Amino acid sequence: MRIRAAMATALASAGILLAGWQSGAHVAETTTSTTTSLSSSMSAGGSAANGSTGASGSSAESTTAATYDGASVRTRFGTVQVQVTIQDGKITEVVPLQLTDAERKSAQISSRAAPVLRSEVLQAQSANVQTVSGATVTSEAYLTSLQAALDAANF
Repeated sequence: MRIRAAMATALASAGILLAGWQSGAHVAETTTSTTTSLSSSMSAGGSAANGSTGASGSSAESTTAATYDGASVRTRFGTVQVQVTIQDGKITEVVPLQLTDAERKSAQISSRAAPVLRSEVLQAQSANVQTVSGATVTSEAYLTSLQAALDAANF
């Protein structure tokens, strides 16, 4: 049973990581195209020669995203760790790196609670959200790890 729970958690985590990776790929494409258009406009306009970057220069810098890993929080049901992505002063993504998986029920609770917590955090733009009913331990560990990541980001 424990192996099944671990596999279910691993698959759920992989799906969440894949979604985050795809979002990151989109951000990277946006940053690359903005940087390319910035280089083209600087070459054409010559504004880089006198040292000023203009509005488009600050736009290219503001599209970069940074990710921060939260602390690993141990619970009686397993360890929880999340990663947060900050872009333009906003939380744009929260990805669980590890979720509780001590037993099958723990894995099910984690896979149900993680998307709800992610949605609430993105809406609130902070770790100050309510725990998920029926997943109190997992929720508290998730939010504790998230707060550590936000602290590391000085957010």
